[in-house]
Amino acid sequence: MTDASIPHQVRSLPDKPGVYIMRDARGDVVYIGKARRIRDRVRSYFGSAHSLEPKVRALTESVRTIEHVVTGNEAEALHLEATLVKRYQPIHNVRLKDDKHYPYLKIDVQSPWPRVTITRRVADDGARYFGPYASAGSVRQTLDVVKKLFPWRSCTKEITGTDPRPCLDYYIKRCIAPCTAFCTPEEYAEVIDQTILFLEGRSDDVKRHVRTEMERASNTLDFERAGRLRDQLLAIERVTERQQMATTTPLDADVFALARQNDEACVQAFFVRGTVVADTDSFMLDGTTDESDREVLSAFLAQFYESATYVPRTVLLSVEPADRESLETMLRGRRGTVVDVAVPERGEKRALVAAAEENAGEALRMHQVRWVADRDKTEAALSLLQEELDLPTRPERIECYDISTIQGTNTVASMVVFQNGQPANHEYRRFRIKTVVGQDDFASMHEVLTRRFKRIAERRRRERNAAGVGESLEPLADVEAVIDEPSPWDAVPDLVIIDGGKGQLGAALDVMRNLGLRDVPVCGLAKQQEEIFVADVADSIMLPRQSEALYLVQRIRDEAHRFAITYHRQLRGKAAVRSALDAIPGVGPKRKQALLRKFGSVKGIREASIEEIATTVGFTARLAETVKRSL
Repeated sequence: MTDASIPHQVRSLPDKPGVYIMRDARGDVVYIGKARRIRDRVRSYFGSAHSLEPKVRALTESVRTIEHVVTGNEAEALHLEATLVKRYQPIHNVRLKDDKHYPYLKIDVQSPWPRVTITRRVADDGARYFGPYASAGSVRQTLDVVKKLFPWRSCTKEITGTDPRPCLDYYIKRCIAPCTAFCTPEEYAEVIDQTILFLEGRSDDVKRHVRTEMERASNTLDFERAGRLRDQLLAIERVTERQQMATTTPLDADVFALARQNDEACVQAFFVRGTVVADTDSFMLDGTTDESDREVLSAFLAQFYESATYVPRTVLLSVEPADRESLETMLRGRRGTVVDVAVPERGEKRALVAAAEENAGEALRMHQVRWVADRDKTEAALSLLQEELDLPTRPERIECYDISTIQGTNTVASMVVFQNGQPANHEYRRFRIKTVVGQDDFASMHEVLTRRFKRIAERRRRERNAAGVGESLEPLADVEAVIDEPSPWDAVPDLVIIDGGKGQLGAALDVMRNLGLRDVPVCGLAKQQEEIFVADVADSIMLPRQSEALYLVQRIRDEAHRFAITYHRQLRGKAAVRSALDAIPGVGPKRKQALLRKFGSVKGIREASIEEIATTVGFTARLAETVKRSL
C-alpha cells in the first residue's frame, strides 16, 4: 500500500528537469530516475494500481520518501542519474552487475618515469586512464600484452640512474633500465608515448614509428637498438594480426549489442579503431525485469560513458536507445565534438553490430553455464527441481531428448546425459529415425524413447518372471537376446526431459506406459515461455526466472538441441554429396571417392577445370566434361 504522505511529496516536486531519488522505510535508495519534468514523471508512478506493471507496483508500495535534484537539462539529468545509480546500486534500476567501480589502466604521465598500473578510481590528476574493463581478468590480460610489447618499468623504486646493475626485466627485454641510466629520459618517454598510442587503438601509428626508429638506428650503425626495435615491431605485428578486421575504411567507433534471456541481460562491446576491432568486452546487467530493450541499453550506455575515459566519434547499437537525444548531448559534452549514435541497417557497420549480437548471446550463455557449473548452485538447482517437479528422488541423472529435421528429411534425435548437474559426454547418444516417414515429431520421439528404454523394460520383465511376481510376461519384441552384460543403457534416469510441450510429453508418456516404466519421471520443456509440463497436471510449472534450476534445464535442453542439429547437418551434408555425384552417369563409388579425395568436396569439384578432373584416376576427358556439365 502506498504511504499516505506520498501525494503531498509529489505535489511539492518541481516542474523542471532533473533526477528523483526514491527511498524505502529504512532510508535505502530503491530507485533513481531522470525526467524532463520531475513532478509529472513521479506522478505517473502513483496512478491506478491496476494499470501499473508488476515491477512498478512493487516499487511504489515500498517508497516512503522522494528526493530530487534539479539539473539544467535532460543531458545533465542523464549523467547524474548514471552517477547515482553506480553509487547506490538501487534494486529496481538497470545496473551494471557487481559494479564496485570497474578497473582501468592508468599511466601517470606527470611522473618523470611513468608506469602502467591498474586502478578502480578515475581522478582528475593529469594521468591518462584507459577503460573501463568489464573485469579484473580483462584488464590484467591487456596489461600483460602491453608489458610484453613495450619495455616500461614495472618496479616502484625511486629512479636515480645510479643503480649498479639492472634487474632481470632488462635482460628479458621487458625494461630499458632507467635505474642504471641505460636509457635517457627522452627514450623512456618515447616508450610511454608508444604505449599510449597502442592503448588508444592506434597500432598502425605505433608500427610506423617503430619502423622509422629502427631504420634510423640501423643507418647510424646502432645495431643493438635496431635489433631491439625489430623484435618489438615483430611482436606488435603478431598481436595486431590477431585483431579482427572490422571495416575496409577507418572507423572510430564503439559497437554495443544487447542479448537477453528471461531476467538476464548482457551487452557485448566492440571497440573499433581504424579498420580493426582493437578490443572487446562483455557486461552483465541486473534489474532488467519488465524493462524494454531500448530502456536497458540506454541505462547501460549512460552508466558506461559516465566514467569512460574516451568517447569515440561514432556509437553503433543493435537497438534504438531510449532518450537518444539526451544521450547524444551527454556524449557530446564528454567528447567535446558531435557524437553520432546510430543503429545501422546495412553494410559493414551492420555486419559489425551483427557480430556483436552473436557474441552477446554467446557471452550470456557462457555466464549461465559458469553459474550452473558452480557446485553449490548445482546442488541448489537439483534440490529445487526435485521440489518443484515433485520427484521421488534427487535428479542426479537427467536425460534430455530432442528431434531435428527439415521437412521430414534426415530426421535424427539426440540424447544427452547430465550427471549431478554436469554433462556426461561419453554417454551422449544420437539416433537416426528408421520407422517414421515424413515429418512427425511425436512418432519420432515415440521411436527414440522405445529404442532407448526397451532394454530396461525387458530386464525388469525377466527379473519379475524369475522372482515369480505376478503373471509370466512375454518378452518384448526386437530386444537384444543377451542383456545380462552391463551396459550404459541399463542406467535408469531420475528425470527425462523432452524438448517440447504437451504433445511431445504425451508421446513420451505413451512409451513409458507401454513399457511398464511408469516410475520414470518425464517432463516436457516448452521453449517459448520456458514452461514445464508433467503428467496428470493440467497447468504448466514455471521455475523462478533467475533460479539455478531454470538455468540447469535450459543448459540441458540447449545441449540436446546442439547435439541433434550437429548430427542432422552431418547427414544432410553427406546426402548432398551423394545426390550430386551419384546422379552423374559413369561415376560409380570408386570414381566418386577418387574425386572427393582429390578435390575435397562437391564445391571443389565444381570449381575445378575439365583438364584437372580428367587427370583424376579413372577419368577420361569425355567423362570429365560430363561431370563438369552435371555439376
